[in-house]
Amino acid sequence: MKNLLFLLSSVISLSALGQEFTTTGKVTDADSKLPLAGASVFCQNTTKGTMTNAEGVFSLQLSNGGYDLIISYTGYETQVVRISTTEAANLNVELKQKDKSLQEVAVIGTNEVVDGLAKYGTFFINNFIGTTGNSVKCKIQNPEALHFYYNKKRNRLKIKASEELIIINEALGYKIKYQLDSFAHEYNSNMSIYTGVPFYEELTGTDEQKIIWKQNREKAYKGSRLHFVRSWYEHNLEKEGFVIEHVDPTSVRLKTTSIENPYDTSLFREVENKDVEINYNGRLRIIYKNALPDAAYLSESKLPAYLKSQITILDINDGFVIQQNGYFYDQNDVTNIGYWSWEKMAEALPYDYKPD
Repeated sequence: MKNLLFLLSSVISLSALGQEFTTTGKVTDADSKLPLAGASVFCQNTTKGTMTNAEGVFSLQLSNGGYDLIISYTGYETQVVRISTTEAANLNVELKQKDKSLQEVAVIGTNEVVDGLAKYGTFFINNFIGTTGNSVKCKIQNPEALHFYYNKKRNRLKIKASEELIIINEALGYKIKYQLDSFAHEYNSNMSIYTGVPFYEELTGTDEQKIIWKQNREKAYKGSRLHFVRSWYEHNLEKEGFVIEHVDPTSVRLKTTSIENPYDTSLFREVENKDVEINYNGRLRIIYKNALPDAAYLSESKLPAYLKSQITILDINDGFVIQQNGYFYDQNDVTNIGYWSWEKMAEALPYDYKPD
């Protein structure tokens, strides 16, 4: 009887993980109200996307949780719509045409570096794609789309793209279409910040390649921010190898205290629609104990080779809400310093990735 009860509970748990919902809507021109056929509709940071039909209508089947739905059409301003399990049906999306006169004015008098790709291309690759083992198998197919702007007075490099970047990650088996909003590097503080919208597509490969991709994805997932957020949501931090520490903001050095119960209601609160609210403002140190830090990371960061854990500092601005799929809105309000910051796009996985 005990074995039967365990089997039934396992089936129920797996069934809950596989629950889905459908998001539907119509995309039209904001002025004429006419449907826009062939508009791109996708959930950012996932493999889930589609196109509108002749009537401007779209439909997407998604796993339960939250998503940022991106709707774009050539010559129109891209729109972002937040959707979730309970807010997804019969969306009416009106796109506005881009103001061409403003685009022309923006081009005049720029400080674009003429030979920017030759001068800053490698620097951009290292700080956007990364320098991990997977990065050597990760290529941008259209680097000519990048434009480089250097502000001498502010000692800042800014990079934009005239079209979406096409990234082929042969290590993880993905083609990534990345709409780069901007990439900025402050030389005075040696800090890089980039924002954009990625969409993933599975590469076609042989059975042998798929086995390698599966192994590499599982390795990239373990200890990642996605793994951490899902583990926190599922009350599995200790089991999955994570430790959370509070960072004292008044200390000159990195003084931390252990958070004994990361599920205490003052910090972790279950809200409506099975979401979880993380009520924290400040810094946390995240330690992942189940994998060694990469030797290249230790060398580049000038850290001792004997370190046995992957350590990341999370800067959290006024908390965040975790959806059922591990996604959370306003991701720029949670920034990384340390190991997760080093891994970058070559190690990135879509939010609909599920390890075995």
